[in-house]
Amino acid sequence: MSAPGLAAPLPPLSPEPLLLEIEGMKCGGCVRAVERRLLAQPEVRHASVSLLTRTAWVDLEPSPASARGPQASVSGLQEALAALGFEARLREGSGQDLSLAGRRQQQGWWSRWRQLLAALGLLLLSALGHLAPQPGSYWPHAVVASLALAGPGRGILIAGARSALAGLPSMDTLVGLGVISAYLASLVGLLWPSTGLPCFFNEPVMLLGFVLLGRFLEERARYRTGEALQQLAALQPDTALLVIDDGPARQVRVGGLRPGDRIRLLPGDRLPVDATVLEGESSLDVSGLTGEPLPQMVQPGAELGAGCLNLQGPLLLEVRRPGSESAVARIVQLVERAMARKAPIQALADRVAGRFTLVVLALALATFLFWWQWGTELWPQVLQPAGAQGAIHAVHGPHGLLGAGASTPFSLALELAIAVLVVACPCALGLATPTAIAVGTGVAARRGLLFRGGDAIETASRLRTVLFDKTGTLTRGRPLVSAVLALAPELPAPGLQAGSDTPLAAADQLLQWAASLEASTRHPLAFALLQQAERRQLPLLPLQSAATCAGSGVEGVIAGVRFRLGRLDWVLPGASQPTLAEASQRRDQLERQGASVLALASGQSLLGLIAVEDPCRPEAASVLAALRQRGLRLGLLSGDRAEPVRRLGASLGLAPQELAWQQTPEQKLAAIEALQASGGPVAMVGDGINDAPALASADLGVAVGTGTSVAQDTAALVLLGERLDGIPQALELAERTMAKVRQNLCWAFGYNLIALPIAAGVLLPSRGLLLNPPLAALLMALSSITVVLNALGLNALRLQACAPPGLPSEAAGPEAVAVPGPQLERPAPSTP
Repeated sequence: MSAPGLAAPLPPLSPEPLLLEIEGMKCGGCVRAVERRLLAQPEVRHASVSLLTRTAWVDLEPSPASARGPQASVSGLQEALAALGFEARLREGSGQDLSLAGRRQQQGWWSRWRQLLAALGLLLLSALGHLAPQPGSYWPHAVVASLALAGPGRGILIAGARSALAGLPSMDTLVGLGVISAYLASLVGLLWPSTGLPCFFNEPVMLLGFVLLGRFLEERARYRTGEALQQLAALQPDTALLVIDDGPARQVRVGGLRPGDRIRLLPGDRLPVDATVLEGESSLDVSGLTGEPLPQMVQPGAELGAGCLNLQGPLLLEVRRPGSESAVARIVQLVERAMARKAPIQALADRVAGRFTLVVLALALATFLFWWQWGTELWPQVLQPAGAQGAIHAVHGPHGLLGAGASTPFSLALELAIAVLVVACPCALGLATPTAIAVGTGVAARRGLLFRGGDAIETASRLRTVLFDKTGTLTRGRPLVSAVLALAPELPAPGLQAGSDTPLAAADQLLQWAASLEASTRHPLAFALLQQAERRQLPLLPLQSAATCAGSGVEGVIAGVRFRLGRLDWVLPGASQPTLAEASQRRDQLERQGASVLALASGQSLLGLIAVEDPCRPEAASVLAALRQRGLRLGLLSGDRAEPVRRLGASLGLAPQELAWQQTPEQKLAAIEALQASGGPVAMVGDGINDAPALASADLGVAVGTGTSVAQDTAALVLLGERLDGIPQALELAERTMAKVRQNLCWAFGYNLIALPIAAGVLLPSRGLLLNPPLAALLMALSSITVVLNALGLNALRLQACAPPGLPSEAAGPEAVAVPGPQLERPAPSTP
């Protein structure tokens, strides 16, 4: 218990999730082993490992170690993974160079090219060994095979042995066993010819060559899956023009910029950091960051995100955030973390891959024992007669292919067992889901759609209902003055137009007074009045006094005249019933059109009414129509009054039962839970702080990019930019991505179900079909490459843009969904 007068100690804050780079993973078994080891650590709450990006996303429990910083937690995780033979290091966003060149350097492509050269060299030596005339001794071939295992094959053998000793055999274990078995059998046949074992030293050489070649091609294909991420990183240039005092601009590294520095942005250059415009006007291309096709006009005071392309005039800017914290950097980090988060459908593949290697080892052992002890006795025709060896030597060189012309049960059994070890491909199982998720996430990011992970993509592909907030989502969220009605026959003190002696029109005079009163407040409608006054070039008048009455309006004195602006019954206290009735009729007429109405009065005289509306987004109707055509049910949950919600719903083709108004955050939450219980997965689209609980509760929370950071943090899908067109595009992309996932999984499972029995010799007695180990190695590599190339097909996907709806939305979609809501707060609406 804490001492009297002292506050109780605060619980430790949850640390930021870590993103670790893991070296040494080759297959789904490796992924399973890394995940199990990470989850076994006491400070790890959740871990998700990606074979494609070779990263691990680790969520930590609050602990003294995590409170000291990420390095304190990483050291323990590194030691735990090092025991399995995997090297882990922390990926720190602050220390990364986000340029395309920097990221390519991180790929370690020199080592990949060395691997390719080694593979081609091994295949060349193997081919020469088969084509060379039969020598008097096999020792040169033994030396070449020994060098191949000690050189290019050394890493595979060590990694395979290390994972086997840890009790978690991997793909390297299978390949290593196949290679070392062929090598040792040949070595025994060479040293002790009396054993009768054939010498096939070329086989381990050829086997290693095909394995390394396949891995190189697989790496190249994997690298292409990250092209979208590289294109995002390429939006941030390496250098900037730093302005010091009044001297000429100097070129500096982006990493050296700090908040407050001034930089020059010339036409044709991209903005390297988030900055604020100090001088100059120009138009910027922001399509690479938000997907918005139209240029954005900027002037002094505008806040810009890194990655914008300057199209016209030079700009002087002040740095707001360093390059490592810019908009581009944050998006890249979000995409990287999304690629590390798994889709639920991947759980089955991971479970199978985790046990797959053990099953293959058991199958290889059973294959060897069967063909050695019983197979050749049941089908003696599978063995090559001893007299046929000369013809085989004439074709295949000194010792032929492993098993080609096998004359002993042992050599045939050994060949089939090695083929089983090599043809098995847990890599395809491990890559089936993450490749498609990575490509889909990257394609979405290029279009300004940020999925939080594979789970969000899978959920988006299964949606049945989409609910929308009103203000700031279906509407612009920025109220505009739609009408100004002057009701008084004479105004107290006519004003003058700026720069002239011409009296102001009555509507402009009312707007000038109202804007001057609202200049002292922070009411949401004040912005609309001030913006309209600026648009009409109406200068604000000085206030002699001002006071705000919460929930009613604002009162102030301008040029000796007292004005009131706000609710009608508040600005005219004690007014006669006929006066209020006539004004109320005008107000109700405007409110039925969806406007919020402000009354302006002086004394007991009602001067006029000002209508303020939040206009509907121009693309909202076409987006809703596109969603209906996809068979989705729609609904609108709003905290606004009934009349604006009804009017908006009618303009967008929403049925009355699809509307709910005056909804508190708790009521929105209850409505979503009711729909989840009755109608499957539900998406909620919102932008405000009050939408955060609903976004978090929905199966898929969708935040509009112009909304609050709280809404974006709780959403699983973020739309960059201001348009809603991305919603149907995101759902279409999610469906296509999950289709690729299912295709990859079918291929990965189907390949192994077909290739393993053939490699075990099922068709050998009846068809004479034998799968030798080099061919098995080639098929294994091609199976992984096929999975990756199939996922890359998403890059060619052309998403349909939302067209204006041609028919009423009710005619094209499913029956309307009744949006639940408390009856006291939501009376049954009538058709507008």
